[in-house]
Amino acid sequence: MEQQSYHRDLLHDLLKVMRSVDDSHAQGLFDLLRADSSAEQLRSYIDRALDEIQISDHDDQAISSLEHLREKVNVSSGAPPSRPTVMDLNYLCDITPFRVPAKPWTTVTNDDNLVSHLVSLYFTWDYPFYAFVDQRAFIRHMTLGNVDSDLCSPFLVNALLANACYYSQYAEAYVVPGVVASKGRNFLAEAERYLPSHQLEKGGGVRLASLQGALLLYERYAMSGEDDLGYTMLNLAIEMAEALGIINREPLDLSKLQLSDEMITSVKRTAWGVFQVDTVVHTNFLKPSRVSNVSLDRIDPNETGSGDVWVPYPTDKRPRQSWLSQYFDEACKLSYLARDISHHLYHETTTETDQYRQKQVFFNKLRQWERALPDSFQVVKRPPPHVLLLRMRYHVLLIGLALDGFGVQSFFLGSEDQRRMMDEAANAISLASAREISALARIHREEYGMERAHQFATYAMMLALFTMIDDPSFDVLSHDFLSLTSAFSITASRSPVGRYLFHMFRQSVRSRNQEERVLQSDAVFDEVKELFGRHPWPPLPDRWGDYADGLERYLGTFSGGSWNCTASGVRDMLEKYERLSLGNRGNSHPRRPSSPNAGWEP
Repeated sequence: MEQQSYHRDLLHDLLKVMRSVDDSHAQGLFDLLRADSSAEQLRSYIDRALDEIQISDHDDQAISSLEHLREKVNVSSGAPPSRPTVMDLNYLCDITPFRVPAKPWTTVTNDDNLVSHLVSLYFTWDYPFYAFVDQRAFIRHMTLGNVDSDLCSPFLVNALLANACYYSQYAEAYVVPGVVASKGRNFLAEAERYLPSHQLEKGGGVRLASLQGALLLYERYAMSGEDDLGYTMLNLAIEMAEALGIINREPLDLSKLQLSDEMITSVKRTAWGVFQVDTVVHTNFLKPSRVSNVSLDRIDPNETGSGDVWVPYPTDKRPRQSWLSQYFDEACKLSYLARDISHHLYHETTTETDQYRQKQVFFNKLRQWERALPDSFQVVKRPPPHVLLLRMRYHVLLIGLALDGFGVQSFFLGSEDQRRMMDEAANAISLASAREISALARIHREEYGMERAHQFATYAMMLALFTMIDDPSFDVLSHDFLSLTSAFSITASRSPVGRYLFHMFRQSVRSRNQEERVLQSDAVFDEVKELFGRHPWPPLPDRWGDYADGLERYLGTFSGGSWNCTASGVRDMLEKYERLSLGNRGNSHPRRPSSPNAGWEP
């Protein structure tokens, strides 16, 4: 019924536009409809018509009709709006899950509705994946307005708001209208002004809010790609956590310290959140994790029950049970496996025979973890996004294990035939996980859209796509590949790093000489064909043509001494991805290591 109403409204808007615009634009729109054009073609034509009308006669009615139609087409295609939309603050203030004040936390705006909108976006789409902030404590202390709180600070709030802007499609999130790289820049600049004073905090004097703010800046820089700052902030956060004695130290009993229950819960969540961020980042890029142990007990997996819901703000999708504490517990278990995998594969010196055997052990442990997941995490039950991302993370680890043929280069395996069989088995594991990531992305898109998917989804999809491309029997017309390409194009459009990655992906597909098969296939929709860089309708501009702008600054920064916009395989892609998002780990400038005796002080 809802779909019928949508298409009826779309038809009404089309007729209204054709009546209000001049004859030439009405005829152009009519020709597109007769040609059974795609949503991408309609959007491109509407954008061009808007520009021409606004320059020529300033026809307010025609402009209003075209803008309304464009939003309808955006919804139909599932793509993010091509231009930032103006936010109806009066409407949003009635539906935001969290109401918090702008003052005294930020000087960027005094609009409580805007800040409440951004905080709600963060806790809906970004927060659940790592959950290194105690949500209840943060909201309570932000509402109280005490800037000296250990659980909320202007530094933390502005870092959070800078991140949240990436999840907003409204004009208020941009500093320069329509320029993705400018999203949240004003909040980021304010957070950076506070940063030097927080970097001076040492030992037990480190504020928990400062550590949380550093983690948020790591996430922000990983999306915007500032040189080496991703690793710099991650290293700073790890060293702050070490200074507090909550990681890489002896077990710590917080109940013996004069801390409130709220503070104890917040410290635990942050400690385990640091562990998760560290293991995700370093395992993603084939590096040994820096956090070897967490000094505190985990959060109670039953802290949230069936009554706690996750609301997909600001959409009208139905709420889901959040299962956040259960998710957090399972994510911590997976982080232990990721830590061990990263140390064994990327740090320890082992023989090829031992590596092969240990890979088999890790593979079995991962499968056991997946089989033991709660029944509520089953994909058929359409769980919230963080559960889908957790399953993606599992498949990312399987693909990492299967790299280099599951250790099949070792000569102990015997004949060439035996090595080939093992190589094929490892390739099958990788491809199966890549297809599972594609299926999970489809569910995410169907249930929640991809416009606000967490940045880990971008990584998982990129890895899955290159795993498919690396397959000797790669078929560009595979449903899993094309479906994942379409989903990836949406998440990639939201950030500068994502745009660089999508450009690299398109160039890499072209280098495999299979692009023409997509363009010539009658079974592939036009909007998917356009993703590969050329379109059968020449007048249409390439919406992704400017995604390479700025890549020239990376010339000469790779181990090979040059930058090539194509990736030769998964490992080459990961090296480029790491450089674009986090920088060179060896070039970051962390603080002097904290004293081993430093710890949490009451």
